[in-house]
Amino acid sequence: MSRQRVELTAEQFDVLRALVDGRISTSPSVLDQHSHDESAFPPSRPSAVLMVSSTEEVSKVLAYCNEQRIPVVAFGAGTSLEGHVVPIFGGISLDLSGMNQILDVRPDDLLVRVQAGVHRVALNEKLANDGLFFSVDPGADATLGGMAATGAAGTTTVRYGSMRENVMALTAVLADGRIIHTGRDTRKLSAGYDLTRLLVGSEGTLAVITELSLRVFGIPEKMAAAIVRFPVLSQGVAAATEVVKAGISIARCEFLDSTCIRNLNAYNSMSLTELPTLFFEFHGTVQSVQEDAKAVQEIVAGFGGTEFEWTSDEGKRRQLWQARHSAHWAMIAAHPGKKSVSTDVAVPLSHLADAVAMMDETFASREFPHSILGHVADGNFHCLIITDPSNPDELDQVRALVHEISLKMIELGGTCTGEHGIGAGKVKALEIEAGESLAVMQSIKRALDPHSILNPGKILSDGF
Repeated sequence: MSRQRVELTAEQFDVLRALVDGRISTSPSVLDQHSHDESAFPPSRPSAVLMVSSTEEVSKVLAYCNEQRIPVVAFGAGTSLEGHVVPIFGGISLDLSGMNQILDVRPDDLLVRVQAGVHRVALNEKLANDGLFFSVDPGADATLGGMAATGAAGTTTVRYGSMRENVMALTAVLADGRIIHTGRDTRKLSAGYDLTRLLVGSEGTLAVITELSLRVFGIPEKMAAAIVRFPVLSQGVAAATEVVKAGISIARCEFLDSTCIRNLNAYNSMSLTELPTLFFEFHGTVQSVQEDAKAVQEIVAGFGGTEFEWTSDEGKRRQLWQARHSAHWAMIAAHPGKKSVSTDVAVPLSHLADAVAMMDETFASREFPHSILGHVADGNFHCLIITDPSNPDELDQVRALVHEISLKMIELGGTCTGEHGIGAGKVKALEIEAGESLAVMQSIKRALDPHSILNPGKILSDGF
């Protein structure tokens, strides 16, 4: 029997309103805002949106919803890409954006403690006063709680790691309202099960994260960017792999196909050569940055790389990476009225060139406009696919195609997602990828959320 959508009763609404001091809304505009993310999944309104202000409020709300079997979907900024925050079974959208306090900055420990609703850009603006920065950069100005929940990564992962490596400790609320604290503010920890990394990437299906202790870094003395073009896609990917193998300390290494470059030129009023392109960034001293750029130039030349340019001008460096982060919007702008389905996969570096070529060939034979880009230095890449939101059949075809690609990457020893997460879009792919370990995941879900009130329908099939 399929799960039914849940609507709040008048009594339930009144109880929830009292639990959050009246910060509950059924305004159509607010419900619409919380009905979707940046994916192409059709929107689904919650019955109500609750704005919480503390861990204790979250605890009270979850305890009541667990008792009443009301689905709860945590919401931060709504920037996820696999339908994570879509309340497909109704219930409540639990908005944590008001929990936006930076609680403690500890420069000597290279740590910061924040509430889940703090945005990434605001955090880095604050940290800059102490010569620090938080490294995980998914492009969107997401909340830190959302980034932890989805296991976010991004352009700087190759050097600084993803959220899994940079979340040191958490405060979270379980489905029954219990508040737990996981991890410690130490660089080493071998005491007990690693519950922190269990919750990081759990997409709000095991607990609601309310506070985080994060690892931060000193702002480098010097940063520089470089760009190089290639005749074909596979040559650039092979060059990026060789740069990593050479042990050069790159901070970012991104690949963009010619379609992506053309879209960026139009969207950002740029004039980049419309060929498959690698973007690099280097962090370090003035001398080390120069040496790294020179070493990269020598390597990429051996793979057909031309028009190598590098700059340590801060304005030009920022412009380049702002353009890279606009790829999703540039693709949509190139196709007015359409939606972009953004999917990601990751493979071992030894299979990266073959994997990218395989994806390119697969989409080249289909009718959907697409572009390929990604963080190729860590084996993670993306495909942006254009679909018509008014044509459900077309979206179904795109999802089938994404599933096909995911299975091919799994066969190469890779994963169906390197950073976007499973959400509602890759549940079936995860079942194939996880194999026998899927049963362990299901057991964990039953133990922590026996009534499946936390983000039901995401990661695991409904009913697990």
